[in-house]
Amino acid sequence: MGIGTVLLERGLVSEEELRAAITEQSRTGERLDHVLVRLGHVSATQVLEAIGHQFAMPIVDLDAVEVKPEVLRALPARLVFKQRCVPLEEEDGRLRVATSDPFELTAFDELKLLTGKSIDLVLADEQDIRKFIRQHYGVAGDTLDELSDGAEPETSIETADDPAAAAEEASVVKLVNDLLLEAVRERATDIHFEPYEDRLVIRYRIDGVLTQAGVPTTVNRFRHAIVSRLKIMANLNIAEKRTPQDGRISLRLDKAEYDLRVSVIPMLYGEGVVLRVLNKSAVMMTLDDLGMDPGLLETWDDLIGRPHGILLVTGPTGSGKSTTLYASLARIIDDATKAITVEDPVEYDVGGVNQIQVNRQVGLDFAAGLRAILRHDPDVIMIGEIRDLETAVAAVQASLTGHLVFSTLHTNDAPSAITRLIDMGVKPFLVASSIQAIMAQRLVRVLCDRCKEPDPAPDEKLCRVVGIEPSELAGGDVRRPVGCSHCNKVGFKGRKAIFEMMRMNAEVRELAFNRAGVDTIRAAAIRNGMWSLVEDGKRKILKGITTPAEVARFAQAETLVAENVDL
Repeated sequence: MGIGTVLLERGLVSEEELRAAITEQSRTGERLDHVLVRLGHVSATQVLEAIGHQFAMPIVDLDAVEVKPEVLRALPARLVFKQRCVPLEEEDGRLRVATSDPFELTAFDELKLLTGKSIDLVLADEQDIRKFIRQHYGVAGDTLDELSDGAEPETSIETADDPAAAAEEASVVKLVNDLLLEAVRERATDIHFEPYEDRLVIRYRIDGVLTQAGVPTTVNRFRHAIVSRLKIMANLNIAEKRTPQDGRISLRLDKAEYDLRVSVIPMLYGEGVVLRVLNKSAVMMTLDDLGMDPGLLETWDDLIGRPHGILLVTGPTGSGKSTTLYASLARIIDDATKAITVEDPVEYDVGGVNQIQVNRQVGLDFAAGLRAILRHDPDVIMIGEIRDLETAVAAVQASLTGHLVFSTLHTNDAPSAITRLIDMGVKPFLVASSIQAIMAQRLVRVLCDRCKEPDPAPDEKLCRVVGIEPSELAGGDVRRPVGCSHCNKVGFKGRKAIFEMMRMNAEVRELAFNRAGVDTIRAAAIRNGMWSLVEDGKRKILKGITTPAEVARFAQAETLVAENVDL
């Protein structure tokens, strides 16, 4: 009896839902229960319980299981990775093995023949099994075992006469693919390969925080082959190891398209590689998904609907600026509006928008692209980033000639954008007359919905830093991270933006015209209703979305010093 029939008999799915899932399965090749979960017809927990009842198998929580090292060695890593099953306990010639898919009975016959032991099967959540394997066997542990079992791997791969051929060896190709696939599954935005004297460190940036990839130490023996393979994938010169190189990799993993921006830099003990991960198949977020306060969203909706002027989004790299601009474009595009963008890189394919990719090798930079755009009769223009005076002046001129211009700028807060443009060389009267609003933003980690719990005694110093008064704690919903299998024991899952919007009014325009300092402009903006990044973060803390420690990272430095807070 298949899983679809089991779920149907237990009343967890309808016949119509099952038929739709089977149609989708024939298209994607996924397991049927995975399709049903993805379509929202049933939860992973319900599927696991149904399978357990059907096969009369107990369900185990792998987070609560302690496994002895000798038991872990009872199954070869290659078999563990292939069958997605893990040994838990061995007693009297019987091996207790956890699986999430008991329908593949031939796989367990293979286990029995290989180990010479009787196999007792128990059920575990598939994601928990993946995490268990990563924790105890390491990322790509099966491939590294295969490479290490070969004859003298250091000679055959690391010191090969033809490094390109070595990097193209099937096992090395699979090793690199495994590392990239794991990064994608963990929602990493960046992948770091860092060479040291006696080891290669691989780290993933997940929700803005770098974490070790959990790769077995045997990866150190194949460090040069890994870098060579990445350079080949990015069409870089593998023989050149003295100068920095940049490239890109396009690949398909888990039925999704990814664009990886590759940077290679020679370092003391080898070449360091960092890959920026862009999911081209990701569903673009809408403004409603970004976490804007309803009042702020209403104001921004009014601004992006105006016929002309400049709207700037500021913040450091990786703060979600492009996502906000894409969501804003998608909100206003219709058949009567022509929008053109100049980007580096083009991160999302926005329907109804003409998008241009910067190509500096042929002289197509932001300024050149913007000049060309104006001859195409656009209504809305998006410039990926204002980096220099030429681009800034072109953006200002475009806004003054009847175009709505979106762009980004690297400043710490909204008021600093005015002084930054003037420092670039833009005339103060042009800054004052062209800019409609400036919005600064940052990303804060969101507490895991499955394990967060009320925080009865939040840190007093952190609360003061983010402006939370003791009286507000009683009426708020301050939560703290706990950690569970869903969030990989971190306590956070995903990120939301906090915002600081400064609208240009008569007072702020006058200050900009007179080259006022950042503090003076900030004070005027606050008098006219602007709330700071930290104040927006405070609202999210009191709603139980994030924590005081997350928001305090964006407080003014003098505030942190005054409260003696070390983040």
